Amino acid sequence: MLQVYGIKNCNTVKKALTWLEDNQIAYQFHDFKKEGVSDEKLQEWEKKVDWQSLVNKKGTTWKKLTAEEQAGVIDANSANNVLKVHTSMIKRPVIEHGKSILLGFSEDDYNSNLK
Repeated sequence: MLQVYGIKNCNTVKKALTWLEDNQIAYQFHDFKKEGVSDEKLQEWEKKVDWQSLVNKKGTTWKKLTAEEQAGVIDANSANNVLKVHTSMIKRPVIEHGKSILLGFSEDDYNSNLK
């Protein structure tokens, strides 16, 4: 079963969950807002994708950080410290699929990797 990480009210997460349901793919959902994210989970993902891919710099949470806070995100460790506090800055959804993960929503990627 897939493990999906995200925030329920995020439009991209909603699209992903709708796609999974429409394609009858079972999943479990982990809500960052309610359950947070651990260092171990972030480090596990960073073995599969680079840490920069996990940081959503296009969202409002990133933009609300001070210039100093943004400049302080220079490596996986500093990024993880920020992502644990500001979970809405994690690119979402994160879908664990076997030994790989998918970030964001792409119907093409989902068709290629999840069917």
